[in-house]
Amino acid sequence: MTRIILGILGTAIIAIYAVGSGRLVATDMQWYRSLAKPAWQPPRIVVGLIWPYNFAMLTTATWIVASRLSNTLQLVWLTSLTLSVLAALTWAWLFFTPHALFTSGIALVFATLFAIPLLVISFQASPALGIAFVPYQLWLVLATSLAFGYSAKQRLSSRVQI
Repeated sequence: MTRIILGILGTAIIAIYAVGSGRLVATDMQWYRSLAKPAWQPPRIVVGLIWPYNFAMLTTATWIVASRLSNTLQLVWLTSLTLSVLAALTWAWLFFTPHALFTSGIALVFATLFAIPLLVISFQASPALGIAFVPYQLWLVLATSLAFGYSAKQRLSSRVQI
């Protein structure tokens, strides 16, 4: 795979991720605000800061991988990125449209697992890049735990109301 093609395709996937998740998350903010939040829910400012960082880091990492690593690793990168983004967008749709909280958590499990090769490849491209990638992986783990936390709170509150 040529380096320019990987960079362009990866950047396009990340742009779809940013725009798609932004639109999906904005579909039912009233409902989201009404949810009982898990105790470990970070403040909104943290969420507002981490996502621009994540998208910028993913884009930068894509271009570094494209410029430094073999075609095989580039293909693994692009495949893992695509699968992780699809799973993350599935989470956003499941969470905010049909409000399928538990199922959305499962989607984030897949997003997190598909991102593991990205973390490994980042360290192969550059130790500094690998370290820069760690917050994204941690964010996916946190988001997964939050999805299941929301699901548990919803199930608990529905049992209390019955």
